[in-house]
Amino acid sequence: MKPWVKKTLIGAGAFLLLVVAGGLGYSWYLYHHVKQTAAAIYEPIQPIEYKSKDPEVKANKTTEPAVKERIENKHPFTVLVMGVDERGNDKGRSDTLIVMAVNPNKKSILMFNIPRDTRTEIIGHGTTDKINHAYAFGGAEMSKQTVEHFLDYPIDYYIRVNMEGFAKLIDVIGGVQIDNPFAFFYEGHQFDKGALKLDGEEALLYSRMRYEDPRGDFGRNTRQREILKQVLKRALTFNSIKQIEKILDQLGSSVKTNISFDEMKTFITDYRSDLEQVDTVEISGSGSTINRVWYYIVGNGEKERIHNLLKNQMSGGDAQTKL
Repeated sequence: MKPWVKKTLIGAGAFLLLVVAGGLGYSWYLYHHVKQTAAAIYEPIQPIEYKSKDPEVKANKTTEPAVKERIENKHPFTVLVMGVDERGNDKGRSDTLIVMAVNPNKKSILMFNIPRDTRTEIIGHGTTDKINHAYAFGGAEMSKQTVEHFLDYPIDYYIRVNMEGFAKLIDVIGGVQIDNPFAFFYEGHQFDKGALKLDGEEALLYSRMRYEDPRGDFGRNTRQREILKQVLKRALTFNSIKQIEKILDQLGSSVKTNISFDEMKTFITDYRSDLEQVDTVEISGSGSTINRVWYYIVGNGEKERIHNLLKNQMSGGDAQTKL
């Protein structure tokens, strides 16, 4: 081989090694940056096991080995999403409470709002009040325990997000497509009837309006679920660590969750391809004024219906009976 050919090949090989090494180094940087960001938003809460009154429902397992086994076996899980209205030095209230029951074996997610004015026992506070006050009294931990008691069903994970952070997330994923059932004007923005593409700020306003909605809070809850459904569908298409890095960077200061980095990885790599359908349901009830305070009253029959919907969603080909 001629010397100049040999030198050229050596040079090309060295360049290729540098490119590969650089790529690996960048991938390593991205991975560890994502891991660090995930660690920053990770906020475990007191591991209190919830045992349902329903003998067919297993208690949630809060120890690390049980969590690891549940995730490795692609076990269905429940998530409480809290949209928090933060108010300066005040903790604020969870103005939005959305429960998601994720079952990869059924390839579906069941999603529903708990109306924020729902009257229930606040677990750990010794009072009966509006369910969204639980967050003001005891943060994510008390909210989770109160929701578990209300539904008589264990909650595995929580995600607490302030609404401005949610708007940033929507911008990162490129906006959301929704079908607006009626035209309305809200805080300087016109939302026409029909198909709309919304950026983060627009989506936040769209999900907040309630006084011009003939269904009031129920209409707002429906719009919130639709926005979250579209975010989930869009986020589930992301498959690169760079895209995940962008999402976590934007949410870093706005989100807290007890979902660990390892669990996030498993959800992204193993669960994503198994989720094809998002079903929604509403909790029915009636308004009542008690001691001059308006509450949303959910009867025992309706609580049982929602409990059974959750139980049915989480059953069927899962690993629950093994834990």
